[in-house]
Amino acid sequence: MIRKADLPVLPAHLVAEAVSAAFKEDLGRAGDITSLATIPENANAKAVIAVRKPGTLAGLPLAACAFAEIGPGIKFTALKRDGDRLKPGDTVARVEGPARAILAGERVALNFLCHLSGIATETAKLVGLVAHTQARICCTRKTTPGLRALEKYAVRCGGGSNHRFGLDDAILIKDNHIAVAGGVAKAIERARAFAGHLVKVEVEVDDLDQLREALGAAPDAILLDNMKPAMLRKAVGLVAGRAATEASGGITPDSVAAIAETGVDYISSGWITHSAPALDLGLDIVIGKAKPQAAKKSK
Repeated sequence: MIRKADLPVLPAHLVAEAVSAAFKEDLGRAGDITSLATIPENANAKAVIAVRKPGTLAGLPLAACAFAEIGPGIKFTALKRDGDRLKPGDTVARVEGPARAILAGERVALNFLCHLSGIATETAKLVGLVAHTQARICCTRKTTPGLRALEKYAVRCGGGSNHRFGLDDAILIKDNHIAVAGGVAKAIERARAFAGHLVKVEVEVDDLDQLREALGAAPDAILLDNMKPAMLRKAVGLVAGRAATEASGGITPDSVAAIAETGVDYISSGWITHSAPALDLGLDIVIGKAKPQAAKKSK
């Protein structure tokens, strides 16, 4: 679990924009015609958001916003916090109010919760596997279009760190830049001349010769791309603290510990955002004093 002081923050305007776009997509022109047709207008309901599989929670602000925006009278009570570890049977939140509104908001709330919790869960797995080292797990720009800020928030909920958010907040010189610029050192020198004093410059290298050339131009960080642990260890030794080191390429739960043990500062992974499976959470209606009824997954 993330300590209270370390809880990540998701700006409210990003939450509102994402939820609004999701409702425009889901409610269409006529709203939830299934609930309008089958549920009496004055019917109220109580429900819980239940955990089916173990994982790490992310996305509560979006779920809360979804139920707040779908209609007046819904009470959303969070019982967990983003960053909490979850086990099957846990209750994430309680929802009470007009039944039609609860059911209309269900899928939007769960889509955000399941997707972002999946990212947080996979991130937390990698973070746990490298906890005995100095390495920090970070994400990349390989995100779902339109959801980058949310997915990077989920990475932080899982204990990871964020790489750059876009092309405009840091300079990362990759192999194609080097090819066009005419060499590693030349690309770094041009970047230094262009960048403001607060903009970091990182360069990607594929082998130790490129690394030596890069070190001569003094970048802030060096991305060691697709190197095996033995070469990574040599690379970290060559850098000797003169720049931050980042390992990338082929990062899996099976390989991440060996990569971290080479002494790199950061390990970046694209799959924690673009391929993490959704965490299985569901909204169950509570009938009377009985246990929540496990509803079929809403399609």
